[in-house]
Amino acid sequence: MKYTKEEIFTIPNLMGYFRILMIPVFCWLYLSGRFIPAIIVIIVSSVTDLFDGMIARKFNMVTDLGKMLDPVADKLTHAALAVCLAVRYPLMWILIALMAVKEGFMAYRGLTNIKNGRPIEGAELYGKVCTAYLFVMLIVLILFRGLPPTAANLLIGVGILIMAITLCLYINKFRQERKKGAPNGQHH
Repeated sequence: MKYTKEEIFTIPNLMGYFRILMIPVFCWLYLSGRFIPAIIVIIVSSVTDLFDGMIARKFNMVTDLGKMLDPVADKLTHAALAVCLAVRYPLMWILIALMAVKEGFMAYRGLTNIKNGRPIEGAELYGKVCTAYLFVMLIVLILFRGLPPTAANLLIGVGILIMAITLCLYINKFRQERKKGAPNGQHH
């Protein structure tokens, strides 16, 4: 895929690059015990995430690159937050592993759709719910460091459950798509 200079350097895409650059800054601040600046970095990142799509739509700056960049920035941010929190909450490693499996599957699904000439669809409602819960849970664990371990593990456990259900629903949807797309009812 080739992108023009104008597509690469739209304001929303610049905001996406900025979010990706903020990831190591957050990690360094959080892991070095500078929690307030780390929280400020995440707030700034979240605000740019909130506004990049709005700006893209309002000023007709929606690009294919931006459509890929935004979710990649989201997933990288979520993964970085989860890894930083796993230092404090070991149960988080299960969620991280499940997240890697889900995102790997979603990448496979997208590539398969592209290869077969099918459009890449946006996230389903359950995928959006999963992402929203994950983000809120991560922020709660960052903001409320004094949360009792049982409460933290409960939040993480619910995240694991939601992630597992979402993965199963996407796998089922993919299987149905493949059945519909097979010529003469043949299965791949």
